[in-house]
Amino acid sequence: MNVTLKRMVIMLAAVGVVLGAIFGFGMFKNVMMTRYFASAGVPPQTVSTMTAKFDDWQPAISAVGSLKAFNGADLSLEAPGIVDEILFDSGEDVAAGTILVRLRADDDAARLRSLDASAQLAASNLERNLKQFESKAISQAALDVDVANLKSARAAVEEQRATLNKKVLRAPFAGRLGVRTVGVGQYLNPGSAIVTLQALDPIYAEFYLPPQQASRIRPGQKTVVKIDKDAAVGLVGVVSAVNPKVEINTRNVLVQATVKNPTQRLLPGTPIIVEIDTGSPERYLTLPQTAITYNPYGDTVFLALEDGKDDKGQPKYKASQTFVVTGLTRGDQIAVLTGIKEGDRIVTAGQLKIQNDTPLIINNSVLPSADPNPKPIDN
Repeated sequence: MNVTLKRMVIMLAAVGVVLGAIFGFGMFKNVMMTRYFASAGVPPQTVSTMTAKFDDWQPAISAVGSLKAFNGADLSLEAPGIVDEILFDSGEDVAAGTILVRLRADDDAARLRSLDASAQLAASNLERNLKQFESKAISQAALDVDVANLKSARAAVEEQRATLNKKVLRAPFAGRLGVRTVGVGQYLNPGSAIVTLQALDPIYAEFYLPPQQASRIRPGQKTVVKIDKDAAVGLVGVVSAVNPKVEINTRNVLVQATVKNPTQRLLPGTPIIVEIDTGSPERYLTLPQTAITYNPYGDTVFLALEDGKDDKGQPKYKASQTFVVTGLTRGDQIAVLTGIKEGDRIVTAGQLKIQNDTPLIINNSVLPSADPNPKPIDN
């Protein structure tokens, strides 16, 4: 073996020793790191929890609608003419039959007096001819003509009196007047709007519901009407009618409730929110909606299970994921139908940091909202 070959063998052996040492150190490092992490375990994660418990839920239907006057009309006159008198103030409360507007009617009144005089003359002629008929001085035919003349004259009087009455606008029902839109001396065509009259107590609340929900509504059911969705208290009403047909355009059913409005604070056309209780309260296991993790393959929650004691004798907890079936929602709350039981400790915040068997540190100093009727807060 020459010197060159010997040197080559020595070099290859040295390289093999170095590579083996490097590979062996890498294997040793991986083994030691694996042992270290196995001994260290999964680091604990801080979460908030709550105990699952039953709450009473009142089945209810909520809908958006509007108010409508019990009686409401834009008042106008049938006859044309010039406004002679306006006998009301805008915004005034009036009784049924109150005269509101008179049109100029001197010619009509004079014609009525003329026709009334003709009717009185026809009555006198009939009375005189009746005496003559008894003495056989006139025929039955002549008497019949007198009777017809009297009837015609009286009909003409009634017709003219009706024409004269059309020149006077009266309140058809008691209510509150709006803002008048005419002035004295103004010429009005038949049907020209003069003022609106609205009967405000009681008042109707009208709203639409899908047929499936409308089938659960019956006249006499209590309703709560709110003008503001954030209002704590609403006015109580009663369902008065459910339309017996589905609207073609909306595919919904019109429902009407009657609401007492003694202060007349509610005005026709005001948008409202209507809530109707539809049955007896039901009991559901209730959680904040933040406790649910929604997945395509099923909804889950994490349970905080006791996992022994720590050095101070306090219970330790670990995470355990379980599938649940959810039901109705109510504000920030959700009903859980299956998957958990009363008394289970449920993770309500921090789920993204944990998986099965993750050690847990429970900190309930800040809890997610679980308000059944949440309200926005202005900051």
